[in-house]
Amino acid sequence: MKDLDPMVFLAVFQEMLSPVMWLLMIVAIAGFAMFTMVLVREKRLDSSRLVRSELAGLLGGALALVFTAYVTHSGFTDAGGPIDWLLVGVIFGVGLVGTTLIVYAIMGCRCGCFKCDKSPQ
Repeated sequence: MKDLDPMVFLAVFQEMLSPVMWLLMIVAIAGFAMFTMVLVREKRLDSSRLVRSELAGLLGGALALVFTAYVTHSGFTDAGGPIDWLLVGVIFGVGLVGTTLIVYAIMGCRCGCFKCDKSPQ
């Protein structure tokens, strides 16, 4: 494999995750769109909401690792080399950031649709 072809990655992820891959992509795109909508509407980041969503992001990162171990039928003891541990860190980071954005967006939509006690000035 001399060239890096994105279609190879798509085929591998399609084989590993089946229809769950498309569901995860839809959730990621919708979560990012909701987060962007909340930021545009409020024109700032709410620090208390961000801290709460970051705490939820820790759980999301751990769940991403568990989901990956389940899908690949391997455990964390199977990680042998440095690239394996780098991949474990990347998976945790993607789960953390994705969950943080989605939870922040959900909290922002909840406060935007209903009257929260903390409204932007």
